[in-house]
Amino acid sequence: MLILLLCSLAAVGLAQAPAAKVPDNVEVDANVAYAQYPETRVDVYRQKGAANAKRPGVLLIHGGGWVNGTKEAMLANWVLPYLSKGFVVANVEYRLAKAAKAPAAVEDVLAAGQWFLRNAAKYGVDRKRIVVSGGSAGGHLSLMVGLTPGSAKLGKPVPVAAVVNFYGITDVGDQLSGTNMRKYAVEWLPEQNARYELARRVSPMTYVRRKSPAVLTIHGDQDETVPYEHGVQLTKALRDAGADAEMITVEKGRHGFPAEKMKELYVDIFKFLERRGIKAAE
Repeated sequence: MLILLLCSLAAVGLAQAPAAKVPDNVEVDANVAYAQYPETRVDVYRQKGAANAKRPGVLLIHGGGWVNGTKEAMLANWVLPYLSKGFVVANVEYRLAKAAKAPAAVEDVLAAGQWFLRNAAKYGVDRKRIVVSGGSAGGHLSLMVGLTPGSAKLGKPVPVAAVVNFYGITDVGDQLSGTNMRKYAVEWLPEQNARYELARRVSPMTYVRRKSPAVLTIHGDQDETVPYEHGVQLTKALRDAGADAEMITVEKGRHGFPAEKMKELYVDIFKFLERRGIKAAE
């Protein structure tokens, strides 16, 4: 049973992260409510005694195929790298499929983004330098935060500066049937009237346009869970629309990367952000 459980977690991008603890120079506001549901909570991390200058912020969203995962698992490979660069980190929990089906997770992360904007002054965050990032379903939800317009009627748009998308689902309908069908997608968006129309509404590909935040997509070319083509097609569509988009292909990369590879990738991530003026004050 344990082997099966670990395989299941890895399949949706939740392979166990290495043990980590919050550094002594970091303060945390834990489990702050950003919406009315029990699951809609956020942990905010920031360096103690930070400089008076406003700092960039990052909204982090965990993966797990919209069916499992926790914000607490994000500490080692997601929260700490941004803290080390002086970012204020908002680590988000949201409603999973067992609590509410699609589009609830999208509505929640948009609400979390709005909460972060409203509380930017409290946490010393520059509203013009907010990034959103996550992996797998968290990558999908990060893209939705960055790309969803008000016309989608999923929540108020969140004007972020950049999205760092790790192997996120970009076309939800592609995972509901056919060769790329995945059980987690079917659980999140089960059979119903206008199912594929809802899938379109919660797919980042639907909202590609020139006036988008900068998008960096990182995807392994041997991803067995979210096809590599999802990242390729999104990046091409954004570029064709005249948007700012880049992609890093991890050769022989599968779904989820080990800690050492993540360290290498963050070098390129922070260069990508710095080129767009998203950098903590020295």
